[in-house]
Amino acid sequence: MSDSPHPLVTAIILNFRSGLSAVECVRALKAQTMKHSMEILVVDNHSDDDSIGILHARLQGFADVRILESSMNRGFGQGYGLGIAHAHGTYILINNPDKKLKPDALEKMINKMQSDPSIGILAPKLIHDDGTVRHSVRSFPGPWDVLIKRTFLRSLFPHRLKKYLQLDQSIDEERDADWVVGGCLLMRRDFVQQIGGFDPRYFLFFEDIDLCRTCWEQGKRVVYFPSAVAVDRKRRLSEMNAFSMLLRKTGRAHIASACRYFWKWRGMPLPRM
Repeated sequence: MSDSPHPLVTAIILNFRSGLSAVECVRALKAQTMKHSMEILVVDNHSDDDSIGILHARLQGFADVRILESSMNRGFGQGYGLGIAHAHGTYILINNPDKKLKPDALEKMINKMQSDPSIGILAPKLIHDDGTVRHSVRSFPGPWDVLIKRTFLRSLFPHRLKKYLQLDQSIDEERDADWVVGGCLLMRRDFVQQIGGFDPRYFLFFEDIDLCRTCWEQGKRVVYFPSAVAVDRKRRLSEMNAFSMLLRKTGRAHIASACRYFWKWRGMPLPRM
């Protein structure tokens, strides 16, 4: 636990076969300027490798870090939901193992949230180890946008792809966003509970789009906040083309989640329109 029985922030790390990365993520959180106001929960999503042994062996020296073991692989949303159910903080930080916040980033994000109650979800700027920036702010997609991004059509419709990925927007400009790439998000715990957290129907992918859309539907803003920075791993599960998606389990999960998303929101106007 943190120094306070009621920590300001609960940081949740969801691990699946990435024990060493989860440990490094914990260390990055322990280097935060506001580490004494934070508790850290590491949720292992029933990894079938040596993750549990790594987590217990390398995190045993951290008295304020709790390890939660899921009895099954619940997927992204339900995995984080397990952590949220055990959280005590006023704020919830969703922090994937491959996202490592700069030491002052969490304090900046908390100050921003405290100063503006209209914000429902706050996301930092994501940069890679080589200094390149991940464009993590997107427009709400239609099925056509998803198809273009994953196939040869991206070369035929570059302007549509550019609009969807918002490549013409400044990476250093704070702004409202339709949705932000999940993996490093700050929210108020009472708001997360109000909207029900991540929709458990998504096993993997599209849960971040769905969460941001629900946030806007509930009258709160999704804000991209580049003053806070997190370092992000360059290779990601979502980087698959249409052919490889059909062959891989994660790819098929992506397709299934896309179908669930478009069916769930079918016929409903986009909230920011």
